[in-house]
Amino acid sequence: MADNIKHIWDEFNIPLNQFIKKRIPNEQDAEDIFQEVFIKIYNHIETLKDGNKMRAWIYSIARNEIADYHRRSHIILRKQEYSDNMIAEMDEDMTFNREIAQCLKVMINRLPEKYKAAILLTEYRHITQKELSEKTGLSLSGAKSRVQRARYKLKASLQECCELEFDRRGNIINYKEKNKECKYC
Repeated sequence: MADNIKHIWDEFNIPLNQFIKKRIPNEQDAEDIFQEVFIKIYNHIETLKDGNKMRAWIYSIARNEIADYHRRSHIILRKQEYSDNMIAEMDEDMTFNREIAQCLKVMINRLPEKYKAAILLTEYRHITQKELSEKTGLSLSGAKSRVQRARYKLKASLQECCELEFDRRGNIINYKEKNKECKYC
């Protein structure tokens, strides 16, 4: 078991610490959570049934600790109307879907303005494509095309960045970065 823990530490120490620090504003709290995660890993390593799922298991522990921290801190993020700051204020739930959403924030920011606005208004402000056409002065088919192009561009960026594993409902259950130097993550 000591070898397993050493291997886990060697492989996950730095990326897990960075993962936590990205999501916790206070450095001391981030360090506390990091320590709690490794204590839980140490105490529960024998419950891991499939060694191939170790990364998902470890990050699940980390996400749960982060979520507990946010619950304790009563941090509530709310969605707002489309603005340049909207991406920075997306709701943060620590599932793989939300983890990938962090990368999507960067991807959305890099879209041309017309596609960025179309995605944010339809996907995050939840306006219909018809309402988008009215707001932008586009025809309905033009608005639909713009949303589809924006989705296509995001999908292409995401596929360039990561390999995703989905459950039967389309939720992300695991992912693997294709390139450690991804410009989005």
